[in-house]
Amino acid sequence: MQEQPVDAPPEHRVVNPATEEVIATVPATSPAAVDAAVRRAARARRTWAALAPADRARLLRRFAAAVDAAVPELAGLEVREAGHPVAAARWEAGNVRDLLDYAAGGVERLTGRQIPVAGGLDVTFHEPLGVVGVIAPWNFPMPIAAWATAPALAAGNAVILKPAETTPLTALRLAELGLAAGLPENLFQVLPGAGPVTGAALVDHPGVAKIVFTGSTAVGKAVMARCAAQVKRVTLELGGKSPNIVFADADVARAAATAPGSFLDNTGQDCCARSRILVQRPVYDRFLELLEPAVRAVTVGDPADPDTAMGPLISAAHRDRVRSYVPEDAPAAIRGEIPAGPGYWYPATVLEAHRAGDRAAAEEIFGPVAVVTPFDDEAEAVRLANATDYGLSGSIWTRDAARAIRVSRAVAAGNLSVNSHSSVRYATPFGGFKQSGLGRELGPDALAAFTETKNVFLSTEDG
Repeated sequence: MQEQPVDAPPEHRVVNPATEEVIATVPATSPAAVDAAVRRAARARRTWAALAPADRARLLRRFAAAVDAAVPELAGLEVREAGHPVAAARWEAGNVRDLLDYAAGGVERLTGRQIPVAGGLDVTFHEPLGVVGVIAPWNFPMPIAAWATAPALAAGNAVILKPAETTPLTALRLAELGLAAGLPENLFQVLPGAGPVTGAALVDHPGVAKIVFTGSTAVGKAVMARCAAQVKRVTLELGGKSPNIVFADADVARAAATAPGSFLDNTGQDCCARSRILVQRPVYDRFLELLEPAVRAVTVGDPADPDTAMGPLISAAHRDRVRSYVPEDAPAAIRGEIPAGPGYWYPATVLEAHRAGDRAAAEEIFGPVAVVTPFDDEAEAVRLANATDYGLSGSIWTRDAARAIRVSRAVAAGNLSVNSHSSVRYATPFGGFKQSGLGRELGPDALAAFTETKNVFLSTEDG
């Protein structure tokens, strides 16, 4: 192997998690290069701000159209770098398109207010922050990057995106598509690299006005502390250990049939995964009886196959971590099958709660593992649902509308669904309670989160 020159930047290997083959090498970004990128972004933002709002909206829609035309290409990259089933990867690329289009609609609607006061006129303006740093995760590389990038651009900011080391390819391609669509050069930049080096340089840079971080709670705390040193704005979307509460009066057959998708989507590598299944005791056995064939019906295999519903985990190290939560003596109610040969596979696994303090029942596993626990009444269901440091998402299954409202208000989570497992819609706010994060993304107020409110008073008094 030919050695790199001494001054060559380090490279990250991108590995296909289904085949364990290296599909690309991507140079890492040094702190000096981060500094240069921030300076370029600040200049580009001034060009962007000089455009009429209608022109900025038009360019974002052109960016959305470019993404739409590239959906098959982007999905193919996601299949290879993240191991996502191709149907899911196509949806994710389409979600980026929809986010850009939705954000473009807000450019001309980001309006201030006129506030009645004595002695003059008082008005408010939404001023863009400047340069926004976005640190995206590997579990949903495209859509989560777009959650921040689209509204930040629409609000008049420049964006520097640092993708995860394992999944930089779709981000790099999105930046190319934005430039081809007519965005000013350097307005949207992608800087691959390691979190402790490239990410830290972005967080610490005084020219970056806000950081949006999605990842683990432990790293999120460190990011928040570093931002606090500069009183830097921050949005955090962190971990989860979401409950799926099934009451005895629910449509138990539908609840069981849909449960696998709630914790096996993206092989469980989802902060919204409903990995704590709480079932009222009278229907507990029936639920498990119906859940087993539903889990076994999930097709595991080649992510490029349109029939595949569950792919591999992201890496061998992550597979080892997931495996550590399921000891040899764990009472597995259900264990699925995985393909033979290469790939970071792990079977769908359903455990029955058997002793207090189980790590699998308490900690975020980020893999295809769920724990089923019985409960007796509504009060116990709420207590169990809230017995976690997290509060991101969850589901409530009941035919009783009054109970649905009571439990929805009592469960400490930012995104709840009744008789559904849907957590994310680009038109509604998303974010967590407790240690699941800080701030909200998506929805009608997303653009305002990337602005400062300026108040201006104009005196109308004579003399």
